[in-house]
Amino acid sequence: MATFADLIRARAGDEHPGLRFEDQEYSWARIVREAELRAALALETREPDRPFHLGVLLENVPEYIFWIFAAALSGAAVVGINPTRRGGELAADIRHTDCRSIVTDTAHSALLDGLDLGLPAGRVLLTDTAAHRDARARLCAAEAGAIVAARPAPRPQDVLLLLFTSGSTGRPKAVICGQGRLAAIAARGSAFGIGRDAVTYLAMPLFHGNAVMANLAMATAAGATVAMRRRFSASEFLADVRRHGVTYFNYVGRALAYILATPEREDDARNPLRAAFGTEASARDLAEFARRFDAEIIEGYGSSEGAITINKVPGTPPDALGLPPEGADVAVHDPGTGRECPRALFDAAGGLVNADRAIGEIVRRDASFEGYYADPEADARRLRDGLYWSGDLGYRDQAGYFYFAGRDADRLRVDSENFAAAPVERILARYPGTVMCAVYAVPDPRTGDQVMATLELGGGLDPDGFAAFLSAQPDLGTKWAPRFVRVTRRMPLTATNKVDRNGLRRERWECADPVWWRPARDLSFVPLTEEARSELRARFAEFGRTRLLL
Repeated sequence: MATFADLIRARAGDEHPGLRFEDQEYSWARIVREAELRAALALETREPDRPFHLGVLLENVPEYIFWIFAAALSGAAVVGINPTRRGGELAADIRHTDCRSIVTDTAHSALLDGLDLGLPAGRVLLTDTAAHRDARARLCAAEAGAIVAARPAPRPQDVLLLLFTSGSTGRPKAVICGQGRLAAIAARGSAFGIGRDAVTYLAMPLFHGNAVMANLAMATAAGATVAMRRRFSASEFLADVRRHGVTYFNYVGRALAYILATPEREDDARNPLRAAFGTEASARDLAEFARRFDAEIIEGYGSSEGAITINKVPGTPPDALGLPPEGADVAVHDPGTGRECPRALFDAAGGLVNADRAIGEIVRRDASFEGYYADPEADARRLRDGLYWSGDLGYRDQAGYFYFAGRDADRLRVDSENFAAAPVERILARYPGTVMCAVYAVPDPRTGDQVMATLELGGGLDPDGFAAFLSAQPDLGTKWAPRFVRVTRRMPLTATNKVDRNGLRRERWECADPVWWRPARDLSFVPLTEEARSELRARFAEFGRTRLLL
């Protein structure tokens, strides 16, 4: 079985452009040389009895790629550190993953000031300083290559990446990705049109699995060119595609929604883009992006854990995830009973009529899961009863197609009816002017939940028009209409472009954005005034109800 280090070595001596970044261009041969220099530096600090883990705290810059490759060649593991984390949470991420060195720059090093990181002295390396340049200058390329070559070759099972989950619904966990798994993922690039002449656009953050697995690794295997952007920018997307001749890009979360929110021009389809691959885009955004930019969108279901994949195939219903690969034993099980859920039933309008029984957790038997680093409790939640439990809710129609219904924290219970957030979100996304939406539970003062939605709109909310819209949706369940609607100019997102549901749930209606609500059970929305907020607080006090919003 190949390793990712094998794929990197195959690029040695390859003068084809490997990386374009701002006004810089690097051949693959130079990228390998730069990686070998850093691998030799890393080996100087290796402690025989401690994990060989390098934390990287950088934006998307060439140094990030050099250090990922350096880790692969030297047998180290890169810990992708989320730069949006702060204080104790940031320090806890670094300590939990047993980082023995941190690679960062002057700007990001300020985030580490005063934190107990558990590092040996002198182990914070600033890549934009003379000290770093001098350290590289001590070694010529030949010496560095010899030092790396003298090391035992990495094995497929060796840990290469520790990638934190997004934390959109709970505490981030460090997903293990080994040398062999990344090499196997890299070999799939041809399915996305990534060949020697391809130019991939890397704008998603490198500390997240999507950027490494769905772009950098595949480009490395093919010897394609990576055009990298420091940070994702919807307004600069099309200009970058044209400037670099981009043929493929990867996305995650709400990136497509933000690109589509930019003003449309009649020549948008005149571009070299051929394909895009990602997860979590809405059916509306998939269709609109393909029309507007004349590109194939390959939407899939998956995660950094890599245990379950589901892909759209010809004939997939618009709102469905698709089907798992042939031979993969994927199903939907009730997490309470452990038994498989019945298939979904739909009414004539397409509404899900047996949500309380059909929605369960997406599982797979005999899944390949490398685990979370130093987190046996999280491993145990994923692996039980011979199944891998994804933590994602879903349902399956009579033809076998899977549908996403949200995370396991996205269940709602209103008036004794159980349902999930994602089907409601798909309906609200039809409301004219919606850039994106999020649906989540807020506590009812007496018992159960109320439905709250946050909408990012191109303009304000017309309450009468919104009520009319809800009344006209034939597939909107009787308990699904939001009781509270928060209207925001910018949806709060995690660093990986996923909706920050934790933050939304914590804030509820206690936020600076305008909130509309339905005081009664009809669909008449009125502004939530400060007086109404005070009344809601009093209701909670009256019933003495406390609830931890996770």
